[in-house]
Amino acid sequence: MARCRSSASEIFFVRFEYFAVKPFCMSESLRLKDQPVSQRPRERLAALGADALSHAELIAILLRTGLKGANVVQVGQQLLNQFGSLQALARASVTDLQKVKGIGRDKAVTLMAAFALAHQMAKELQDESPVLDNPENVVALLRAKNLVKNVETLQVLLLNTRRKLIRVEEKVIEGTIDTLLVHPREVFKAAIAANAAAVVLVHNHPSGDPTPSEADIKVTRDLIRAGQLLKIDVLDHVIIGRATPERRKDYVSLRELGYFYA
Repeated sequence: MARCRSSASEIFFVRFEYFAVKPFCMSESLRLKDQPVSQRPRERLAALGADALSHAELIAILLRTGLKGANVVQVGQQLLNQFGSLQALARASVTDLQKVKGIGRDKAVTLMAAFALAHQMAKELQDESPVLDNPENVVALLRAKNLVKNVETLQVLLLNTRRKLIRVEEKVIEGTIDTLLVHPREVFKAAIAANAAAVVLVHNHPSGDPTPSEADIKVTRDLIRAGQLLKIDVLDHVIIGRATPERRKDYVSLRELGYFYA
């Protein structure tokens, strides 16, 4: 029976190739500069925009460099793992940040400066926001967004004590409002977390007719009662549709229609 033989040079080549390639593959998986340009965070942001990047990649752009055994994206992910969320990371002190391996004083200060800028921008946006204590301003804010929706979606405007916008909380549950099973806990959880003083409920009618259904009215009254218990005012429930020659307004306000009582 014939036996397959390999020359010494062939054996040497295979072994050399194995040991030479393996370290390079490990390095490539860690070092950003060894990755294709199109996969690096800075280039991805420039080409695709910030929304295409993960939180870890955005943090990596601020940090600039990683450390031995971990690239800068991995260090960014370690920060997120350590603090649990972006909000917790934004509240961290320089000392807290430096407890994470790879984060020195300069990187910690850079992160704090970035979060401080984001906070100041949010305050500016709130100051520029119109007072949302009437349906006209509410609809002007959300009309364009709701015109493109082809299913009913509940949106909760979280407002501060001056009736200005903190943020819009959009419920991912979609369908007709009577099958949304809108639970007060889901609506007010975000309001409590944002320290909101009031909320405005908004949803769309893809049919174009903003006339409220019995279910719309019932849900509204349930949420008014829940808000009274939590000391969070439910200012209005606005339904957005489309204007027609017979119907000049493309929305209705349940408060204006007289349905705002518990």
